[in-house]
Amino acid sequence: QVQLVESGGGSVQAGGSLRLTCAATGSIFNRYTMAWYRQAPGKQREMVARITGDFQTSYAESVKGRYTISRASAGNTVYLQMNSLRPDDSAVYYCNALASGIPYWGEGTLVTVSS
Repeated sequence: QVQLVESGGGSVQAGGSLRLTCAATGSIFNRYTMAWYRQAPGKQREMVARITGDFQTSYAESVKGRYTISRASAGNTVYLQMNSLRPDDSAVYYCNALASGIPYWGEGTLVTVSS
């Protein structure tokens, strides 16, 4: 079983920054592929950033150059640094982990960007 603990959501003005943190528990020996997703009201959930156990990253086109995903060298703590935030970045952000091919989800944290 994997449990995800998220923090860092909140409200910022356009152009501001936030850093989200997610810690996955369940194994101290394996590094899971982890990702951040977001879902705005009335819209589909989308993947915004992903990082593998080998530290390879990928991003949605809409956040490239503004978001950076990273992880601790050991374990399964992942971060999402969000810069130059825009109102259309407002959404509930969800942490995701793949452990032995099984996806696990955090409860979500609300990010609101005002103009």
